[in-house]
This record gives sequence, C-alpha cells and structure tokens, in this order.
Amino acid sequence: MPFLKFLISKVFLKNLGIAIGVIALLLIGTFISLNIYTHHGVTQPVPDCTGLTQEQFEQLLEEKDFRFNIIDSVHITGFTPGAVVEQLPKAGTEVKKNRTIHFTINAYSAEKVQVPNLTSYSLRSAKAILESYGLKTGELIYIPSEYTNEVLGQHYKGKPIEPGTSIEKGSVIDLLLGQGLSDKKTNIPDLTGLAADEARHLLVSVSLNLGSTIFDSTVVTPDDSLFAFIWKQKPISEDGSRIPLGSSIDVWLSTDSSKILPDTLSTDSLLIESIKIDPPVIEKPAGDNIEEF
Repeated sequence: MPFLKFLISKVFLKNLGIAIGVIALLLIGTFISLNIYTHHGVTQPVPDCTGLTQEQFEQLLEEKDFRFNIIDSVHITGFTPGAVVEQLPKAGTEVKKNRTIHFTINAYSAEKVQVPNLTSYSLRSAKAILESYGLKTGELIYIPSEYTNEVLGQHYKGKPIEPGTSIEKGSVIDLLLGQGLSDKKTNIPDLTGLAADEARHLLVSVSLNLGSTIFDSTVVTPDDSLFAFIWKQKPISEDGSRIPLGSSIDVWLSTDSSKILPDTLSTDSLLIESIKIDPPVIEKPAGDNIEEF
C-alpha cells in the first residue's frame, strides 16, 4: 500500500518533525509574548485617589500606568467639586498595569430639588417628607396655634419659601410649628377691607393665625384674587371680644365693593347730614349797643 509506505517514509517523518517543531516554537513564543504583554505575576497597589481632583489623579495614574473612568457623580456639601468620592478597585488593591480605575466624583454643581408643601402635616410626617426629598430639617419655631406640632409654615434661610421652589439638595428647611393654644388672650382685630396677605401679617403680629380663606363668585381667576378684599370674618370683631393666642380667624373675600360699601355710605350720610345742620344762633347780650356795618 503506497500510502502506508509514505507515512513511514523518511521524507514524511522529517517534514512532520519540522512541522511539530515550528508549532511548538510558535506556542512557546505566544505564551512568552502574552506574559510580557500582560505582565504576568507583576502587580502593583492601586493609589489612593480619594479627595483628588481630576487633574491630580490623572497625573498620578499616568505615572503608575493606570487608566481611569468616571462612572458617577454625587453632591456632598463641603467637599471639593470634582474631587474623587469613591474608587474601584479600592486603594491598596494589587492589580496589573493598564488596569482601569473607576471613580465616583463630587458633582461640580449641586443637584436641585423642589420644596414640598409641608403645611398642615405633623412634625413627624414633615421630617419624613423632607428626608425623601434629600432636604434636612432645621430649626423648629413654635408659635401659638390650635393644633400642637402641626406645620404652619416653612422657612429657608430665615425667609418663607413657597412649595415648588427649586433649591439645592441637602438644604435646611426651618419649620413653624403649633405649640397649642395659650392661656393668654388678645382682642379680635377688624380685618374688613384688607387683602389676604395684609390680614395674615396683621394676625401674626398679634399672635393669631389666618384660617380658611373663602372666595365668592366674583373671584374667578388668580388675578381676581389679587384684588379681593375681606368683607366678612369669623369670629367677628366686637368691642371687648377676645380669643386665645394662636386661634385662627376664617375670612370671606370678594371683589364686590358693595359688600362693604353700605357701611361707608351710612358714614358718609351722617357726615353730610351733620354739615346740613344750621349753625347755632348767637344772641346779643342785652344792653349792648353794637353797631353793625
């Protein structure tokens, strides 16, 4: 069989040996190259880049033959913007050259959140809501009120802040809380003719609160409410009427001036009638001879 004779011939065996030798050399060369390229068995510790800015850690990693990748950013108040907050692998971990180090950095600008409406919530609920928004509970300011520990207002940096206002995440919100009714009492002010904001400021100045604000049919749009005035209140203002500090006064508002105009007209009428009264007659004393010119 010619084929079998060829397989055991010196020529075939010689060529087979050469082929095996070449393959062996190629494999050995490949393994050696891989070991050199991957630095097999050669490691170095990852440097600690926490707190370093990008310019600083770029230079440090370049010297160590490391690469980097910024995967996330967070905002930490008081921490340098752009500085490394966390790294992976951790500092001191033994890795090979050209390893990519992943960084979480401090955001360059603070994340914004909208202030929630905390009015009428309990203190406990308000704290939970603020925390869920990434905000902090600040000073608790107690004022007289019918309800204890109910949120009556919210302040930011010492001033009232409207719900929906965008502020930096992590900001502090002060809460105005009810401390219950006081044993002391105050006179009920007359709010007739005042706008809602004017009434609120007046009531606060005498340790009272503005309760429900009820608009009549003349107030249709938000612009109408700007011109609405109080024509009725409960409890009403009477001579000698007093209520505990912290009490609330409900008000009714309208843009119809006729609801308070009758009082004005009656006052004006009295004034007009007083003008129409004839002047008093001055009688001359008897016996005086006064010539009239």
